[in-house]
Order: sequence, then structure tokens, then C-alpha cells
Amino acid sequence: MSNSFSNDDLQTELIKDFIIESVEGLDLYDQKILDFENEADLGTMNVIFRVIHTIKGTAGCLALPKIESVSHAGENLLSMIREGEITPNKSMITTLLSLSDALRESIQILEQTGREGDQDFSDLLAQLDAHQKGEALPTPEPEPEEQAYGLFEDEEETPAEQADEAWGLFGDEEEETTPQAETESKEPATAQLPANTGTSLAESSIRIGVTQLDKVMNIVGELVLARNQIVLNTTNFDEAALLKASQRLNIITTELQENVMKTRMQPIGNVWAKFPRVVRDVSNELGKEVRLIMDGQDTELDRTVIEAIKDPLTHIVRNSIDHGIESPEQRLASHKPAEGLLSLRAYHEGGQIIIEIMDDGAGINVERVKDKAVSRGLITSAHAANLTEKEAINLVFQPGFSTAEKVSNVSGRGVGMDVVRTNIEKSGGTVDLSSEAGQGTTVKIKIPLTLAIIPALTVTTSGDRYAIPQVSLLELVRLEGEAAHSGIEELYGSPIYRLRGKLLPIIFLNEQLRTEALADEADDEDKVVNIVVLQADGRQFGLVVDEINDTEEIVVKPLSKQLKGIPCFAGATIMGDGKVALILDVMGIAQHSRVVSENADRTISSQEETETVQREDTETLLLFSIGSDNRIAIPLNQAARLEEFEVDTVEHSGRHQVVQYRGEILPLIEIADYVPTSQPQADKTSREKLQVIVYSTHTGTYGLIVDQIQDIVEQAISARRESRCETLAGSIVLQGHVTDLLDAEAIIERYESGAIPQTV
Repeated sequence: MSNSFSNDDLQTELIKDFIIESVEGLDLYDQKILDFENEADLGTMNVIFRVIHTIKGTAGCLALPKIESVSHAGENLLSMIREGEITPNKSMITTLLSLSDALRESIQILEQTGREGDQDFSDLLAQLDAHQKGEALPTPEPEPEEQAYGLFEDEEETPAEQADEAWGLFGDEEEETTPQAETESKEPATAQLPANTGTSLAESSIRIGVTQLDKVMNIVGELVLARNQIVLNTTNFDEAALLKASQRLNIITTELQENVMKTRMQPIGNVWAKFPRVVRDVSNELGKEVRLIMDGQDTELDRTVIEAIKDPLTHIVRNSIDHGIESPEQRLASHKPAEGLLSLRAYHEGGQIIIEIMDDGAGINVERVKDKAVSRGLITSAHAANLTEKEAINLVFQPGFSTAEKVSNVSGRGVGMDVVRTNIEKSGGTVDLSSEAGQGTTVKIKIPLTLAIIPALTVTTSGDRYAIPQVSLLELVRLEGEAAHSGIEELYGSPIYRLRGKLLPIIFLNEQLRTEALADEADDEDKVVNIVVLQADGRQFGLVVDEINDTEEIVVKPLSKQLKGIPCFAGATIMGDGKVALILDVMGIAQHSRVVSENADRTISSQEETETVQREDTETLLLFSIGSDNRIAIPLNQAARLEEFEVDTVEHSGRHQVVQYRGEILPLIEIADYVPTSQPQADKTSREKLQVIVYSTHTGTYGLIVDQIQDIVEQAISARRESRCETLAGSIVLQGHVTDLLDAEAIIERYESGAIPQTV
């Protein structure tokens, strides 16, 4: 991008700041205008007014008269609305949105050329003036015919024919077109989505809080100190000091990584913020009624990924309104509400970002898709007859599969779903299309966190290592001896394991990957089965692997084109020894093994058997011990995580033990100091590792040190006795033994106050 700015010019720097702040302000303005249209609120109008008032004032100071005059005219109308002198209507809101467009256009020209452009805003100024005076809006000069909006320029099509246009897949094949129209439909065949030829000032800037920058700076300081220690101790070869310095370096690097990543992560809502305006404009142009629902706006992803998917998402949203959702008349004739529904949803799953765009429109007629593909020479008739419904729908991703016979400014200019897929795949993502005729269409986009570093569990199967994103990990189960032989059963021909009374579908990773299982020569006593309990699409299943290695932070790399289509893999990573490990796609494995579909039904069909084990008063408890025989439990949902810390990593803050944990300082509380026991406490000095329950409360996060974490137990509690000890919530019978219930909140309260109860 070129402009005439001089870097050492104060005026230049002021104008750059003005451009960045104005773009941000106009983004907020558009959002609040639409909010105000839905629900008139004085507070919202005050925000809208301040945006335009700020732009007007700054433009005046910087000698930008055109921007100042346009924003001043808009400010006058907004002031009258704010004071209640006039009542806004839909036409007035449209004019105020046009004001935003005009200011954006002027700011863009200012950024590109360093000066205001010569664009004519007389029509806009006349409309703003007419609204202030309560007069009819002036009639704008008609635009050239080829620039007209709308789907159907030459003639009406019947509702049935319009329904066949769903998703831009079907045109009127029998319609005669002029040579000029044929030329227009063929020329854009190689068109691409709008590409960023340069980064604008607003896009190249990001706001970071001073507190966040201070954190990064402090960590960098610690990093320099750790580096100096390593250099010194390497020269002197002090092994003990070098080991301690390297541990310190590991902690600092992790903390620095997390904080730097936070500066790059942005909510996807930054992209979605413009969609309410897009939906309003396109639906108004087409005479449709569309309601937009957005869920997951706070889902964060790297800003480079956001930039990569921005244009494809916009195209899909416009296409959903143009070709997916029917007109109010068609919807009423089909016994649907006149208002169509467009839904956007974003969430994390398996180390990937899933974005779903769903509409409740006409859907896709599979047979018409096949006919179109055959008529355009993409496939043969024999091939079309053998296609599954899914394969037929995916034909829309073929280059040249554009069926829009009509050219409009909304869509139909040769930009098809093949271009959308190409743009998404450039960032390492995938796009999937599903539809049900008459019910709607869903576009599902998977974007890997190509620049992200995520925690993962590494496992080994058939001699190869794989990584499983921890976001899908629930727990680990180890079966030994007889349990390893008899623990996994068969139900309706599928393997299952009874996990605390629930039937858990089992998948063998080596079978899914079609790798040879290692020879198992272990006898009954030594045989081990490792089950990784995972969750996909709200359902749990167990993945059997040969070995469970360790958890570590991994850098996610996109797969090559040759491996991208394999459903079991979500990416790859390079391990500490330099070798490559594939990252498992938990959802893909669940779908490939049919756990999500078939086994879900089997689980439901076995509900009667499961209900004999479960009761309404069943509780899931984490069981641990203090001393030699003190059994204590807390509800599992109170334990955020279970951790094990090396004793060498424990530090002191005042008289309290602390450990550096996930970029924070985690206070450690010895449960044995607060719980009465008749048995002598274990020798704390002989410990090599600390078993810790990470407990989160409204006052912060704490680590509860226990002697041994024993089990997770799900059981109906029938006998319960109150306790006279303030740090115990009572006693129950668990697994046939009397077990105390810990009152963690009471212990933390005493810990914070400095009081330690007397043990008995």
C-alpha cells in the first residue's frame, strides 16, 4: 500500500492516529446503530453520537473539511434523535449507515493518498437534511442497469423456480440469454475473493493493555537473568546450579509463551461484528426478512487466522441470504415463518476452531446438483448415478460449478464455493457442506490453530507417537492383570468398558490407523490396557493405546495436502527429540469409528441396564488419603486439576509454600495441618514429589497437598454423619469404608487468616 505520508512529519502521525481511531469508532458505530434500530435506547444513542462527534472534531483540527462537513451533518441529525425532537425510522437508520460508508470511503482515500478525495456526497447531505426537516427524501438518480441490485433483472420467476435457485446452484436452464449476458456469466469464471493487496493501518495495529505489556517486559527481564545463569554455570560446569537454572528457564519460557500468545489472540467477534450490517443490507436489497444469531463470539484465535477466514466467511453469509433463505412469500407457502434464520457458531474442539454457518432455507436439491454437474461436463451420467448424497453435495466445490444465470451485486459474479474452499485451505483449514432439502444448509469450517501452542498428551501405538489435544481429554484409565483381560466386554458386537457404572464405547487406535499391534507376550499378571477417555460432540469414548507417555506443550503444524483428507489427523508437531508426531483428530476418530452415531444409539438402548447402577443421589468423589489410614474425599467437580510437583520447584513466600504454575503463583496448603487425625503424619522431608489437588474459589486458586490420590468413585451415598470439626463437612461410607468429606472452603479461609486448628 502506498501513500504520500512522510514518517518524520507530525501531521502524518496525527493523521495515522486519526485513521486508526476512526475505523475503530465506525466499527462501534455500525454495531450500535443496529442495536438502536432493534431497541431504541438513550445510552446507545449517546455512544453513536460520541463517535461522530469525535471524528468531526478531529477532522476539523487536522484540516480535513470534507470529512468534517459530512460528519457535522450526521451529528446534527443524531443530536435531534438524542434530544427526542424526531423519531427515527428504518429509512433514517439506512441513511445513518450510509453516513458510516461515506466516512469510511473518505478515510480509506486519505490513507491511500494522504489527502481527501474528490467524491461527491451531495445526495447523502440532502438526505440528512431532509430527515432533519421531516421532508420526503430526494429521489436519487437511477443507476445504470448493469449496476442494479437484485436477483432477477429481466422477468419474474415463479416461487417454485426461485426455490430451485437455493444456494446459487440452480439456474433457469431453459431461459434464453443474449450474447452479452453469456459473456458476463463466463468472464468472471476465474474471479477470486477480494484479496488484501496491502495491510491497512487499522489492520496492522492492535491494542494491548499496559498491564499485559508490563507482564511481558518483566518476564523478559527474568529470561535475561536465567540466560546469564546458564552461561555462567555452563562455563564453570556447576551441574546442580545448571539444572536449577534450566528448570527456571523452562518456567520463564512457558510464562513468556503464554503471555505473547495472549497479545496475538483476538475474539472471532471482531470479524462477526460486521455481519449484522451485512445481513441487514443484503436482506433489504432482496426483500427478505432474516434474523441473525451469533454464538461463541468470545472464541479466540490467532489474528492471522482471523484475517485468512474473513473474506470466505463474508461470502458464505451473503450467499446464505441470497440463495439459501427464501422470500417471505415462499416461506409462508412452505409453512415456515416469514422471517428466515441465519446462525453463526464458533467453538474450540480438538485443537481446532469450528465455525458453523447455518440457515433454515430451501436447502439443496441433490438431483438438480447432479444434473447441473453433468450438463456442465464436470462428471458423466454414469458417475452421477453412483454418487452418494454427500458426494453429490460436494460437487458444488468443483471449479466452474457456478449456476447463477443472473448477475447481481449480491452474488452471481463467478465466485463459487470452490474459491471459498481454496481460501480456507490456504490457512490449513477444511470446509464441509451439508444440507437437507426444504430444511436448510450448514457450512462447517475447521481451522487448525496453525500458530498456536497447545497442551497435549503424547501416546504410543504400534511404535509410533501421537499427540492428543488436552481439550478433548477427560481422564486416563489403566487396567492391569485380570482386569486387563476381562475389563473390556462386547455389547451388540462393539467393545465397551464399564466406567463407574456407565457404558463407555471403546476404540483401538491401532485398528483405526490400520497398523499392526505389537506382540503381547505378557502373562496375565503383567498385561496392561491403557484407555484414554475422550469426549467428542458431547459423547465420551475410550481410546486404547499401547503406552501413555507424558503431557507437553506442542506447536501445531498444518498437514500437507496429501494427508489433509484423512479424518483421523488434525495436524502434526515436532517433538523435543526432533521427530514428527501426528496430532489425532478426536472428532474425526469418533466419526470414522461410528462412535458418535451407532454407539450413541447403543448407549441409549442400554439405558435400562445403566439406570440399575445409577441413582438420583449418586455422587462422584475424588478419594485421597492423609497419613496411613485417613480416607478423605471431596466432590470431583470441586477439583480443577490434579498435579504432581517436584519438591525442588517449591518456593516460599513469607511462611507459605508456593509454586509457579501456569504463569501464576500457586499457594500450597498442607491438608494434614488442618485435618484432625489419630495417626502420625507422614515425614514431609522424605517426599520427592507432591501430589496436589488444584482447587479454584472466588478468592483465587490454591494447591491442596495430600499424601496420596487414590481413586475417583461414583456411588450412591446412603449413610452420612455430621462432623464436629470445622474443616470437615461430615462422614460417609464409601467403598465400604468410613470416609471424611473435606470442607475445602473452610480450610482456605483458615489458611488466609493464618489460623491452624489443633489436631487430635
